[in-house]
Amino acid sequence: MSKEKFHIEFLMGNASQNSLWRMISQIDGLSEWFADEVSMDESETIYTFTWGKSYNQAVILGQKPQSYIRYRWIDEEEEDCYFEFILRKLDLSGDMTLEVTDFAEPDDKGDAIALWETEVEEMKRRLGI
Repeated sequence: MSKEKFHIEFLMGNASQNSLWRMISQIDGLSEWFADEVSMDESETIYTFTWGKSYNQAVILGQKPQSYIRYRWIDEEEEDCYFEFILRKLDLSGDMTLEVTDFAEPDDKGDAIALWETEVEEMKRRLGI
């Protein structure tokens, strides 16, 4: 069964673009909300995300600083699967949004969305939003 793409958008209020970018692209930011610990290899191409005793590694497929970053799990069997963060500033209010795109098995999609909601709530808490 192939994975399904899903997209979630979170209103991040008046959080600065710089602080949000740090949270989605830098080791120290990612380790505040996404994983217990995040490290990068010497070539700065492979991120290792650790949760308790388990870990997973990802590479960056593309990025535009202050705008978006796309990761791919190294052990992902489906080549077109990734997870991506996009930052946008709303024209009318000036508030920032964080858009998350990810893939999950159809039966696991609800759990995956709930996990992202929990993780982003932790990011908001850390940012004081």
